[in-house]
Amino acid sequence: MNALCLAATSFMQPELPAAVSDDDTVRAAMAGDRKAFEVLYRRHADRVYGAILRLAAFDHARAEDLTQEAFIRAWQKLESFRFESAFGTWVYRLAVNVALMSIRARNADPVSIVDDEHLPEITDTDNPLRSIERDELEKAISGLPPRARAVLVLHDVEGWKHEEIAIELQMAVGSSKAQLHRARGLLRRVLGERS
Repeated sequence: MNALCLAATSFMQPELPAAVSDDDTVRAAMAGDRKAFEVLYRRHADRVYGAILRLAAFDHARAEDLTQEAFIRAWQKLESFRFESAFGTWVYRLAVNVALMSIRARNADPVSIVDDEHLPEITDTDNPLRSIERDELEKAISGLPPRARAVLVLHDVEGWKHEEIAIELQMAVGSSKAQLHRARGLLRRVLGERS
């Protein structure tokens, strides 16, 4: 092996085994190991993308951009991770904040109503009607006013409490509850489930 090959191999990062915990992987990434951060990205990107996709009214291109932005911010802020919560929780919250800041930056008008060709493909071979219902629900959610959609997604889909939503969306707890009530009412009306 020539000297150039030896020099190149001495700078290569060792591969992390698949069973390495997030904490160990984060420590490796904090030390500058980009492959370790790539492992974290692969482990958590799907959940982050799913949450952002719903907040972005099922606009796939926008959700992809915001997911990328979230992980870039995570890399930049990795030194601030204190291991007080799981890395997945930390990066998820950071990603939701990125999406919410994007909504605020657009004056709470993140996207227009998407058309059928941009909705995610959902297949349920056991129950084809469930797939149709889910498509209708996703289309209805994407058509909600942005703040109502954000509250609905964060509360009903992601499981946040109104107090957490109020802090993230900079609104009163009562406003969060009112937006959730409004979103549910609009969904019932759109989906034909009048109460």
